[in-house]
Amino acid sequence: MDLLPALVVGIVVIAISTALARRLGVAGPLILVAVGLIASMFLEPVAVDPELILVGILPPLLYGAAVRMPAIEFRRDALPITGLAVILVVVSALLLGTLFFFALPELGFPLAVALGAILSPTDAVATSIVKKLGISSRVVTMLEGESLLNDATALVLLRSAVAAVAAGFSFWGTVGSFAWGVAVAVVIGVAMGMLNLRVRRWIPNVAANTALGFVVPFLAYLPTEHLGGSGLVAAVAAGITTGQGTTRFSTPEQRVSDRINWRTVELLLEGAVFLIMGLELRDIVSATVQKHDGPWIAVGLALAALGIVLVVRAGYVTMIVALQARRARQRQRERLLALDERLEAFDPTAPPGVPRGWHPLLRRRLRKASPEARRRRVGELRARVTRGLNDLDYYQASPLGWKHGTIIVWAGMRGVVTLAAAQTLPTETPARELLILIAFLVALISLLLQGLSLPLVIRLLRIPADGSEAMTADEQAELDAELHAAALELLNRPGLVDAQGVPVPTEVVDAARGRMTERPSDDAAGPEGFLQLRVLLIEAMRDRLIALSHEGAFSSAALRHQLALLDADQLSIEMRRGPESE
Repeated sequence: MDLLPALVVGIVVIAISTALARRLGVAGPLILVAVGLIASMFLEPVAVDPELILVGILPPLLYGAAVRMPAIEFRRDALPITGLAVILVVVSALLLGTLFFFALPELGFPLAVALGAILSPTDAVATSIVKKLGISSRVVTMLEGESLLNDATALVLLRSAVAAVAAGFSFWGTVGSFAWGVAVAVVIGVAMGMLNLRVRRWIPNVAANTALGFVVPFLAYLPTEHLGGSGLVAAVAAGITTGQGTTRFSTPEQRVSDRINWRTVELLLEGAVFLIMGLELRDIVSATVQKHDGPWIAVGLALAALGIVLVVRAGYVTMIVALQARRARQRQRERLLALDERLEAFDPTAPPGVPRGWHPLLRRRLRKASPEARRRRVGELRARVTRGLNDLDYYQASPLGWKHGTIIVWAGMRGVVTLAAAQTLPTETPARELLILIAFLVALISLLLQGLSLPLVIRLLRIPADGSEAMTADEQAELDAELHAAALELLNRPGLVDAQGVPVPTEVVDAARGRMTERPSDDAAGPEGFLQLRVLLIEAMRDRLIALSHEGAFSSAALRHQLALLDADQLSIEMRRGPESE
């Protein structure tokens, strides 16, 4: 099939499958794999260059997911997420490498570990199935964070293992390669994310701005790979940086455009990888059958490998769940509350300034500082204490029990990264077709078995519906109160001026203050200049949202929902103000 008809048919299939998935209650990726497999029976063999997936599809997919990553929750569970993304992948790769070394001695240990690295990471696209099942948002965050970061560990291990075939394996060389790959990726990714925010801030045209945003993951990926780093981690770092700065640096129009257009891009790319997965399966199985007298060796090794990764994952997750129970101890809360009381009572202007009983390093810093520096330092410390108390509230409100651990284990599916990485094995690799089929079967069995049975597992465990919606409603009421206070604070500010520096008439301020008790049905009915004042109030409320995001008192979902409401309100006002407001 020619490229253009294939693209048209692919887009139509993805769109229809997505609509059917909602009606049938089946995950869209599973339908696309089935469609691709059926279509492969009537089409010529399909072979997609793995570089197209690793370079052309994964960077924007991971970038888009990272932009939406709930940063507050990600920070709170950064330690267990890092353990899942690094330690678990390394341990799984070594154990799988041992299995393949004894089962296929002709591989040698480095190539056996390379195959283990290919099978170890969970997949960000595959775990998108979990989001639609209504489980704990904390579990979803951990699964997303793991799948975004563990690709770097697996691909660096793969690269080092393949290099060791020719040059010999070096433990410290592998560790050094991994550290360099991650460090370079984080630096370039964060720098590219910050540059993206600042450059796009000066491009007012929304269409051009969005078009520029599409190239950011590739601008992060390419130089990182050139320097020997992990381009996928760079794309993730750029996405997280962009997601955190969009409230401050982007306009409402840009945020709405990015949200809609990236959602479309991700839908097409996610659908494409699963469709490709189904289309390639027949050819891979046929090649293996011809060279290895049937697929049964591959099936047996794939089932054994999947069993090992699930057992290892279960053991590691059990340890994480046990350790997380210790993070919300009452003793920690008491210490933070006592420190907060001391900070509140501390007078930065009164000599000698620092009471006894404080940490010696802190006492020395405060004693040498000026009163203004002391006040600023104490304010920063109080903000950290507040954030720590909010973190403890989060751990207590969203505890991880054995049922959540079971979901984390069973939802760790393999997917497109495993498929693409397997096809990058050198052509001279012994039994290359067999290794690719093993990787393909692990991904396919994992996706079908775990993806189809996950809703049943949730029902059997009788996990209550995630209370995030009820919590978000409570948070919404608190956020409304906070933003209401921010608007009144602006209205009560003496000498209030608009964006052009022109003083706002008193009657306009009084009218706005009178309407703060209830939402007006038509802002245009207010006095002249009222709509412009409404924009100022929205900007003040948006600034308060940014400040609240640093304290951690509200979830990322509640903050983003409120930001979307403010953006919609501002866009509505600017449309009513007409072209002269642009």
